[in-house]
Amino acid sequence: MRKRLLQYARKYYKLVIHSIAFYPAVISLVFLLVSYLMITLDFSSYGKAFKSQWDFMTLKDASTARTITSTIVAGILSLTVFSFSMVMILLNQAASSMSNRVLDSMIGNRFQQWILGFYIGTIVYGLFLLSTIRDIDSGIYVPALSVYLLILLTVVDIFLFIFFLHYVTQSVKYEVIIQRIHSQTRRKLVKYFALTQPQTQVLPPLGEAKEVVMLHSGHFQGFDQEQLIEYCAKKNWTFVFLYPVGAFILEGCPFGKVLSPDPITEKEYRQIQLLVDFYPGEPIERNPLYGCRQLVEVTLRALSPGINDPGTAVLGMHVLVDLLAVPLTHFPCQFFYDKENILRVVTKETSFQDLFKSFLLPIWDYGKEDRILRKGMEMILEQLLHRATSIEDKGVMNALLSQVKAHGEE
Repeated sequence: MRKRLLQYARKYYKLVIHSIAFYPAVISLVFLLVSYLMITLDFSSYGKAFKSQWDFMTLKDASTARTITSTIVAGILSLTVFSFSMVMILLNQAASSMSNRVLDSMIGNRFQQWILGFYIGTIVYGLFLLSTIRDIDSGIYVPALSVYLLILLTVVDIFLFIFFLHYVTQSVKYEVIIQRIHSQTRRKLVKYFALTQPQTQVLPPLGEAKEVVMLHSGHFQGFDQEQLIEYCAKKNWTFVFLYPVGAFILEGCPFGKVLSPDPITEKEYRQIQLLVDFYPGEPIERNPLYGCRQLVEVTLRALSPGINDPGTAVLGMHVLVDLLAVPLTHFPCQFFYDKENILRVVTKETSFQDLFKSFLLPIWDYGKEDRILRKGMEMILEQLLHRATSIEDKGVMNALLSQVKAHGEE
């Protein structure tokens, strides 16, 4: 039961925290707490004494406080609706002109979530304040301090809205979206490809290994590293994954093999399933190669006849090659050991040659007739070639570079 709960937590944690509603909801709760504290301060003896000493901090009657509060709440509500509409227009434009894949990185943008959360928090604060104003109140018994804080929050909201307009107009630009995907992907790539030398562990023979098959079709999104290593150590297993993260695996097909001295029970097969994650989506946080795939789609979309923007395509190709330079010189951790330094888990990783072919060859196949793209690809490939040390890596790059040069001479 505990492992199943952990699997659900791994599956839905990223979905929740990257939802466009997560930060607004949290900020609204904070504003609700602030409103309660302010009301408590307003009706406390200290608050009443403060308002008695400073006359300009009091409101004469409850009607004035109610009018100010209701007007502000209605105004900020309209501001919030307009801001949400702008975000939806931005997402729609990005999806239609670039790729649906980029929506995740745009929805997960923290800045716009903070601003929308501040708007909604102000509304929550105002509504809670409005419910505490009684018609019989007057003078120091009117929550004037809370009303003045609401006015201050409204001024902040207005300035945030002005800055939000500027931010949205900048966010819709291709180069901004591409750079955002690039920076997010590169951070994850550097963590994923953390080794400067490949691991030299010899993979044990899998002739007698037991297959672990898929119960339902899905995308392989990773596994609980600590729990799986601990479980394999407990059973004296070595678990070998047959596919890299991001692969789609059909129901009934094996996704891994277990080297075990004893037969594996049905319960143990179920336990393995609970430690491996299969669900749809392409979150860059789980697999940085998803970000590279998004850049490929953006580049191809820019080359399409409907868009016809080779400049954006070259920009996407440049940052994509910059990302490819990471797995060219660094390597992922493929072999995982327990506390006794015994091999327990082996992952399947994609080689640089396969990554190079998967990401750059589609761009070349689609845009080789474009002179701007050809020139940009030739220059960036020559630079990438200087970083290569492996003969195999140089071979795959030289093969594409030869095609680019030959096509340019025709």
